[in-house]
Formats: sequence, C-alpha cells, structure tokens
Amino acid sequence: MANRLRQEQSPYLLQHGDNPVDWYPWCEEAFSQARQEDKPVFLSIGYSTCHWCHVMARESFADEEVAEALNRDFISVKVDREERPDVDAVYMAVCQAFTGSGGWPLTILMTPEQKPFFAGTYLPKRGDARHLGLLELLERAAGLWRQDREALLETGSRVAELLSREEDPQEAEPGWDLLHQAYGQFRARYDPMWGGFGEAPKFPTPHHLLFLLWYAQAEDAPEALVMVEHTLDAMARGGIQDQIAGGFSRYSTDRKWLIPHFEKMLYDNALLLLAYLQAYRVTGSTQDGDTARRTADYILSELTGEEGGFFCGQDADSEGEEGKYYAFTPEEIRTVLGEADGTAFCQRYGVTSAGNFEGKSIPNRIGQREGPWQAGDPRLQRLARYRRGRTRLHLDDKVLLSWNAWTILALARARILDRRYLEAACRAHQLIRTRMTDDCDRLYLRYRAGEAAHKGQLEDYAVYTLALLELYRASFDAAYLEEAVFRADQMVDLFEDRDRGGYFITPRDGERLIARPKETYDGAIPSGNSAAAMALQALADLTGEVRWREAARRQLRFLAGAAAEHPIQSSFGLLAVAKALSPHRELVCASREGLPRELEGYLQTKGGEDLSVLVKTAENEAQLARCAPFTASYPVPEQGAVYYLCENGACQAPTRDFDRLPLEDRPRGNG
Repeated sequence: MANRLRQEQSPYLLQHGDNPVDWYPWCEEAFSQARQEDKPVFLSIGYSTCHWCHVMARESFADEEVAEALNRDFISVKVDREERPDVDAVYMAVCQAFTGSGGWPLTILMTPEQKPFFAGTYLPKRGDARHLGLLELLERAAGLWRQDREALLETGSRVAELLSREEDPQEAEPGWDLLHQAYGQFRARYDPMWGGFGEAPKFPTPHHLLFLLWYAQAEDAPEALVMVEHTLDAMARGGIQDQIAGGFSRYSTDRKWLIPHFEKMLYDNALLLLAYLQAYRVTGSTQDGDTARRTADYILSELTGEEGGFFCGQDADSEGEEGKYYAFTPEEIRTVLGEADGTAFCQRYGVTSAGNFEGKSIPNRIGQREGPWQAGDPRLQRLARYRRGRTRLHLDDKVLLSWNAWTILALARARILDRRYLEAACRAHQLIRTRMTDDCDRLYLRYRAGEAAHKGQLEDYAVYTLALLELYRASFDAAYLEEAVFRADQMVDLFEDRDRGGYFITPRDGERLIARPKETYDGAIPSGNSAAAMALQALADLTGEVRWREAARRQLRFLAGAAAEHPIQSSFGLLAVAKALSPHRELVCASREGLPRELEGYLQTKGGEDLSVLVKTAENEAQLARCAPFTASYPVPEQGAVYYLCENGACQAPTRDFDRLPLEDRPRGNG
C-alpha cells in the first residue's frame, strides 16, 4: 500500500512510502485535514541513516495494528530532519523541555494548530518496564482528545507560548576571559586515558579540536596540543574510523573509540577533515596528514555524485543489522587475502576469533605500535571490494547545501595534500550555482534527482559564505569573493534580528512555525550563528569594510552573551571571537601577472589564519574594488608585483621584494 510519501524526493520519506500508515509530508494540507476531521496530529521526525528510526519503522510503522490506530484517530506527518531543520529544531526543543533530552526518531503529538502536548523519542510497539508503548500512547491520547481535550489544548498552548517567549541571552563584550574559561572546561572534561571529552558515548566534535589547536598556538599552551593530538590519534586507531576504506562513523559507544554507531555522515567527515588538516599544518604529523587524505578520499569515492554534489551519508544498518557491513571473522579475512596477508591483517587490526562486536571484529589499531597499511594498498582494496559484494549500505543520496558547503571548505583546504580535492570542491560549487539557486538568486536547501527544494536557512548562507571565502583563498578568483559578499548581504537581510541580536535559523519570509528559534549551541555541527560570526569576521578582515566590522561586532556580542555560562558549548563561535581579539595582518599583492610564485609557496606551507591576502590584477581590479573598496588606491604595476602589508591599522612601506615582508610566525594571543 503506497501513501503520499511515494511522491517525495527525500530518501527518508521514501523509505516510509509503502507503510500502511496514511502519512502526509509536512504541508498545510495535513493540518487542514486535521482541523476538518477534528483529529490531533502525530508527527514523526527522523533521517534515512538513523538506526533507531529503522527499528521503529519495522516495529510500528510497517505494522497493520499500529497503522489502524494512527489512521483512525490521528493525522500522521513524517518529516526528514535534514530537509526541514527548522521543524526539527522547534520540536526538538519541545522534547527537551518535556523530557530533558532528545534524539531521533522524534515523536510528537500536537493539535492541528501545531501546538504539542506530548514529546518523546523511540517508542516500542508495546510498552515494558522501561518504555511506554506506542499503542498505549495512541490509545490514551485519542481518549483524552475525545474526553478531556481542554487539558491537552492548554498544555499545547502553554508550550507554544513558552517557546515563542524564550528570552535571548544578554549581550556581552567578547573577551579573553571567555576563551580561557572554555579551555578550562575542556581540561576538566578531557579523558587522559583515551582522549576526547567526557564519558561514553563519545562524539568527535572536531570544532572543539579546532578551538584547542588555535589556543595551543595563541597561548603557548602545549597541554592543549597534547589533548588534540591524543584525541586525533585515538580516533584514527579506533573502530570509529573505517580502517579499510577510510571515513569516520557518527560516534563511539565506548570510551576508547572502538565500537561506533556505524552511520557515516558527510558533515562529520568534512569537519574531521578540517581538524586533521589543521593538526597536520600545525605539527607536520604524517599520521594526521594520512588520516586527512583517507577521509577526503572516502568522501570522493563513496559520497560524491555524478553532478559533483556530496551525498548525506551511509546507513548504520545493512540487511536489518547494525554494523553487519563492518564486522569480520578471521576466517573471512584469510579467505579474501590468503593465509599470510590475512593473518598479518588480523594481527595489525585486532580481528580475533573471540571478536569485539557480537562475535565478530571491527578492525582497529588500538594498542598497536605499527602504523596502518598504506591507503590504496591492494590488500585493503580487495577487502573493500569483498565487503561491498557481501552486503550493501543504504546511501542517502540527497545533496544538502550547508553540508556541501562544509565539504567544499574542507576539500579546498585539503589542496595542500592534492590539487584534485580542490577540483572536487569547485565542481560542487558549480552544482550549487547552477542547480540550487532560484530565479531570484536565493539558495535552496536540498537537491536530489534533478529537483531543488526548500528555502535556504541560516546555516546554508553562513557556511556557504565561508566556503566561498576558502575558494577565494585557494584561487584568488575575485568571483568567489564577490559571491561571498553577496551571500553575506543576503544572510544579514534575511536572518538577522536587529532588535535583540543574533540570527534566526529561518528567513523573514519563511514558513511561520510556532516559534522562530535562534541556535547558538555547537553540537555535532557548528550552529548557524557561530558560522555567521566566523563569516562576518573573515569578511571584515579581508575587505576592511566598516559594515562588516559592525555586523561582526554585533554578532560577537550576541554570541559572547550566549556562551557566558557554558563557553565549551560554542567552541566554533569562540574561534570567531578569538579571530576578532587576535592580532591580524592584511596583505595586498598588486600584480601584473597574477599570483606570484613566492607568495603561492608561502601560503601553501606557512600561511596562517592571522593573515588575509588579496591579489589585485588588471583583470579583477573592478571586482575587487566592489568587494574591498580600499584596494582601488593600490595601482597594478607595469611589471612584477608590489606588496602592501598592514597589521592592526599600521601599514609597512610597499615593497617589490617578498623576502623583505615581516611574515614570520608570531604568537597571536594576549591573554
């Protein structure tokens, strides 16, 4: 029996297209029907690579008894959280208010006016000592709707009112004390035995590591660098990294990074690529560079579409079993590789007859002194081919703009390893320009199978601006800079709250929900507000424009207030604060022949985050003047190049000799 979801493009919704539940996608028709039939709404939110979403789908949504109860007493709405992060954000806040926690699948009961009166996560079909059963919930809720509706309506109205009246944080002046406080919180939560922060489950949270890498350099804090290197090494050795084909799973269920929650998400791998690349630049560690390369190669080989976009992720389950794709027995390994190579692999990667996961083994290098086999080793390739033939993983093949923007940013930085990563980043940018932009030059959030849909949200504009700025740094093509300025202008116009500070996640002309949230918490992905702060500060440093400095200052004050009590929860936003507080240099290269080799070589090996570079040529001077008007006064020489270096408002004398520029590395902190 097919339902309305068969007409959708979301892989998650399509997974439920044959359910006996009479699902609606999120749409006005669903709520109109609920009002017409005088029924409450059952809202289920999840995503296509979510293990517990699959469990609930098999147990309940494919079940005729559950479907009968839902179809009789409710209007049922299914939402892909990745396509509608605004809907997810509103009702996840409801769940956290009701229960103190959240997660997916998210289960909400609400009125036809979208006001919730129940929130939870996974529910089994029938209850037990630990869980309320879905059938019991539906029966009770339907009875209350008929017999004591006023109590439910009052609850829904009260929750909706609380969400809409949620107070914004008090603005604060960003200062070094906030950064020191964050570092102290990281030290207190650091696991000195296994790396990472806190107890199991452990999430990679690469933006924490990026903050600590900055702190280690800026404040000459070797302990911060130890925390980062230990954590990166532990993750690279653990089962959370796919030792055969590269890439990282969502998180580790244990302290030592051995047993992952097996879904592999694009955003995790893009952000981890950034962290390993930055560690490689700071320390020169060949292991960090190798892990970065394996991660980038995984994205290109497994998550890249024919049109150049990057897909969302791969499932935790295969053939209904979590982790089946990744676990091996020694006999399997020896059958594929032969006795000698198979035994060598098992010894190096911890594959034993006892196993470490449900009688089989997840390959890992925990406790091993020897390094991994080389990426591209024919033996690893044979294992990867065998694994793909043994069972398959579901691929969520939609393209999300913000996740693609993180990946463009990461791959563009990975050019220090191989130029083909930059080429892949440029292809993805072209897809966004040609297929994810509407006739009014607004961004779409999602693209799949030739169709773009949903208005772009704050995260899309903020992270895409960061990606465009990185593409400019990689190429010095002024078209990227001009587009970054245009997208940042749109972001400020569409999302900023000029009255109370910060940025809403939805545009001012977007769909009206029961609340219009502003997110500042940097969870698995940095929040849109943190990304906006970073983009605005980068534009201020690069262009010298007062309007960007003012916009960045407004946003940093908002973020400093939001992070005041728990700065560790805004680590990416604190990087923007750090950038604003630290000494900064601006270099303009006016060149007759494009990017000079000596400058290119310097940026490839030493260029730090405290240096903004503009390259002016006869071909791009008009574009550059529109983006950074101060460059109009720097003439392009008849031959060669002239360098103009400024630092904190003081400019050096122009010079044609690159070696005379005082570009040596220096401490960036003053705390």
